[in-house]
Amino acid sequence: MSLETILSILQNNWPMFLRGAYMTLAIAIISTIIGALIGFFIGIMHTIPVRKRSIKSVVLKVFNFLLTVYVEVFRGTPMIVQAMVVFYGLYAYGIELDRFVAALVVVGLNTGAYMAEIVRGGIVSVDKGQYEAAQAIGMNHFQIMIYVVLPQVARNILPATGNQLVMNIKDTAVLNVISVTELFFQTKSVAGANFKFAESFFIASCIYLIMTFTATRLLRWMERKLDGPNSYKVEQTTTKEN
Repeated sequence: MSLETILSILQNNWPMFLRGAYMTLAIAIISTIIGALIGFFIGIMHTIPVRKRSIKSVVLKVFNFLLTVYVEVFRGTPMIVQAMVVFYGLYAYGIELDRFVAALVVVGLNTGAYMAEIVRGGIVSVDKGQYEAAQAIGMNHFQIMIYVVLPQVARNILPATGNQLVMNIKDTAVLNVISVTELFFQTKSVAGANFKFAESFFIASCIYLIMTFTATRLLRWMERKLDGPNSYKVEQTTTKEN
């Protein structure tokens, strides 16, 4: 493996690497957003207060049970298997999904299952006194969640959400089993054409590293911005004596 060979492959095939990187980033970012929304929805549903022995409590228990099944299934099975089941399983019933849409469904639902637990932990970490204070001024459960709890949860889970984004960037490689033209799929095509597998995948690894490194640094920058300034200036006022 020589530098000359690597540069030659990159020069001749850079459009394919670029398209693959673009597809990988698009799937990872959109799926992380979808997963975060699913996580927030499940977190809210799991915290709805209901009276015992009421129709509402029974309906909510059944719904929460189905959500728990969804979380356990997607957390307990590999994404590569989920991709095969979703894409080819739906095709067997006459539903032909676009491969990009199928990728978003698979990665989004998988991310949502993990984000549900992350959001639940974030909600639990909020002090109960804030719930009581919000209830005291007449807020209902959804108002408390939207205006009091979730803004704090969003800040607290930002590092975990960033980790999930980085994982999604790397895990999109499994989508090549349903022929999604992400970076790994494009790299296989390049390597198959020039028979330079080590050099081609070395380029792909560098691109993955650049994407994950950049995403990590951007998220840390966002964390610092949300934290506010490191120091505050205390202004002192003096009163004049008559």
